[in-house]
Amino acid sequence: MSTRVFVVVVALLSAVLAATVVGGYLLWNRGDQGAVVMIGGPFTLVDQQGRTATQDTLKGKWSLIYFGYTYCPDVCPTSLSVMTQALDALDPAVAAKVTPVFVSVDPERDTVEQLALYHQSFHPSFLMLTGTPEQVRAAAKAYRVYYRKAESDSATEYLMDHSSITYLMNPDGEYVTHFAHDATPEGMADTLRKAVGG
Repeated sequence: MSTRVFVVVVALLSAVLAATVVGGYLLWNRGDQGAVVMIGGPFTLVDQQGRTATQDTLKGKWSLIYFGYTYCPDVCPTSLSVMTQALDALDPAVAAKVTPVFVSVDPERDTVEQLALYHQSFHPSFLMLTGTPEQVRAAAKAYRVYYRKAESDSATEYLMDHSSITYLMNPDGEYVTHFAHDATPEGMADTLRKAVGG
C-alpha cells in the first residue's frame, strides 16, 4: 500500500471513528430508569476453541468488548495490549470478574485456528470470537460497530476499516462506558476498579 493510500485510509477511519463515537452518544432510549444507551444485544458466534458463544456466555461477568481483526497491523494489537495490561494491573480477584472479548470483523480469514494463535499474544482470559459473515454482521449491528473491507486487488491481502472502541458492559449485558483508541492501561484499570470494585 502506498503512503498516500495509507494516509487516506487512516483519515477515513478517523472520520468514521469520530462519527461512531458521536452516534453512540446519541443512541439513547428513554425508559423508567432514565436514559439507557442502546449498545449490546443478542449474538451467536464461536470462540477460539470452537465452542458456541452467545450473549449469555457473558452474563454474570463484566466484559470489555472490542471488534477488530487479527491481520490488523497496529490499531487492534495496540487496543488488545492495553486491555491486557489493564487487567494485569488489577488485583487478581477484580480481574477475574472481567472477561476481555475480541470479536473479529474479518471472518473470511479469522478462523477458529487463527484466533487460537492470536490468543497466545494477549491476556489468557480473552474470549476471541468469529462466525459466519451473517453472524458477525449481526453482532456488529448490536454493538453499533462499523466495519468494511478496504478496496484491494488482492483476495487475501487487504485491510479492514472498523470502529476502534472498547466497550465496558456490566454483568447484565448493559453498556457502562467505552474507551477510545487512545486509552491508557492505567486509565482503563482505574475505571475498572471503580466500576467492578476493588
